Amino acid sequence: MSGGIGRALRGAHAVPAGEEARADEMRTRVRLMIEITARAGEYRRGLVKAAGRLSPEEAVILADLEQHGLQVPQLRDVLRGGHVLVDEPALYEKWRAGKGSHPRLSSHHRDIDKKRYPDFGMRGHVVREKLHGRTAQGTWVQLEKTPAAFGGSKLPSVDDLRHLWDYLVYRFTGSNVGPWGLSRMTERRPMYLSPIVAVPTTLTPPVARQLTQALRRIEADDDTTAVSRELAARFPPPDRPDLGGELGQALSGRGGRGLFGNSEVWVTQAPSRTAAAVLRERHEPLTREHWRTGGTR
Repeated sequence: MSGGIGRALRGAHAVPAGEEARADEMRTRVRLMIEITARAGEYRRGLVKAAGRLSPEEAVILADLEQHGLQVPQLRDVLRGGHVLVDEPALYEKWRAGKGSHPRLSSHHRDIDKKRYPDFGMRGHVVREKLHGRTAQGTWVQLEKTPAAFGGSKLPSVDDLRHLWDYLVYRFTGSNVGPWGLSRMTERRPMYLSPIVAVPTTLTPPVARQLTQALRRIEADDDTTAVSRELAARFPPPDRPDLGGELGQALSGRGGRGLFGNSEVWVTQAPSRTAAAVLRERHEPLTREHWRTGGTR
């Protein structure tokens, strides 16, 4: 029986082929991100092996962070338990509805009404225990080394005791204890993704006047350098009353540094022998006589 027929016979709630393909592609992408960051970072042993068992639910969490600006170098702190803030409230609802999500008690962001917005956890091979909740502007998330179930009528478990030990490590070192290491990015000093910083504001008349003059001067210089002065005079640009209003509109979506940000670059193949020979050559500085005669070496 082929894999496609087998999946079709799993039941009425089988995942459509297109969605399953997208989920596999997402898991593959997240696995590659983890393998790349594991090449340069110091982690607890077993990270790459755990990435091979990455579940679709775990992949969704990390892929959503990547969609909101997470870069490969920042993934290192996320895997080590860094506290992440995302200015996107919809992520809270999306993650709480995910498979395996369950209510969790936590001491994070006490200013939020926990009855209205309770915190949620989710377990996995890579995230170990994903914990997330609401903030005033969006969603917070943090990966923990050890899940805990304090509260209610349950007696403390071994995991609860280990979680308490992780808390003592946090108090002693000032670092969060994540599934694959320690991170200095705590709730007091979190990692921000997609921050809402574009707050509309008006310019004072003197500043607006100088800005408009500078923009018109730049535009005029562009016109005269692109074509001849005669053509530039015959075809002037449209007269726009508010040049300053166009600033900041050039980039759309996630315009910025890209997925790898300022990460290190590795060369995995042997260098070109020709390039190496050229780089080894010694070049003497050109003399005044060389420039006068136009000679060559």
